[in-house]
Amino acid sequence: MQMQATWNGAILAESDQTVVVEGNHYFPPQAIRREYFRENPKHTTCPWKGVASYYDVVVEEKVNAGGAWYYPEPKPAAKQIENYIAFWQGIKVERVG
Repeated sequence: MQMQATWNGAILAESDQTVVVEGNHYFPPQAIRREYFRENPKHTTCPWKGVASYYDVVVEEKVNAGGAWYYPEPKPAAKQIENYIAFWQGIKVERVG
């Protein structure tokens, strides 16, 4: 199943190898278009996944602050999503094709 993440008219990520956790599609790191991502200093903690890091999503000078997140060093229960990227805050994730 090919999944695609889009925002502000840009395709941010595409993959048929997403991992679904708690209703969110996590995209493999190689599936994102890095030119739209920049590090954000925000961190949050999930009791079973660990500490999440965030990216700002930047498209044509519009910024979606913290619009993407990932777990660089997840707890063992979430190892399958290590460095995979998920989206929120109006970023559309949908099946394509």
